[in-house]
Amino acid sequence: MVPLELYLGFVAATVILMLIPGPNVALIVANSVAHGPRYGLLTVAGTASAMVVQLALTALGMTAAMAVLAGWFEWLRWLGVAYLVYLGVKTWRAQPANLAAFAPQPRAWRAIYLRGFLVSLTNPKTLLFYGAFLPQFVVPYADPVMQMMLLSATFLVSAVLLDGGWALLAGRLRPVLAVHGKLRNRISGGFLFGAGLGLALARKP
Repeated sequence: MVPLELYLGFVAATVILMLIPGPNVALIVANSVAHGPRYGLLTVAGTASAMVVQLALTALGMTAAMAVLAGWFEWLRWLGVAYLVYLGVKTWRAQPANLAAFAPQPRAWRAIYLRGFLVSLTNPKTLLFYGAFLPQFVVPYADPVMQMMLLSATFLVSAVLLDGGWALLAGRLRPVLAVHGKLRNRISGGFLFGAGLGLALARKP
């Protein structure tokens, strides 16, 4: 299994990433403010359902790649490091999104759930991010399938809990997020860059 210290590092990194608002959080906040926390939580159910599909595809793909390319395992991880650094620089320089301008869905349970599912599922960057992020916390001397299952489950539970927190606190947080968008980008970009750099420096020969 994943070593405890590496797993705790994964949990900490996941929590910080989940606190950075993206398209999923924008929709959760908009629906929660417009229709109430229950509809925000329904949006979380939709985004989490899509996340199950994405994490399953990532875990299956990465474990298959690790089995076939066992000798290239470190190269795969270095590619992940490079991608995290690239995302960090790009996010740092990006124009902040205005979360307050994100339109809520009509007040219909099915429409809100499906929109949350589709927004999360159709984000083209998600699978790339999972493919770069998760393998950084996998060790080559243990069962990769069990490790990816543990990391994926942890990521999903963290996402549901923290996105649910966004839904419950959206009324108070939305105005703050709208004002401090640039700071949001600086924090998220700095973390991604630092995560990539830190993982690169932690490599053992």
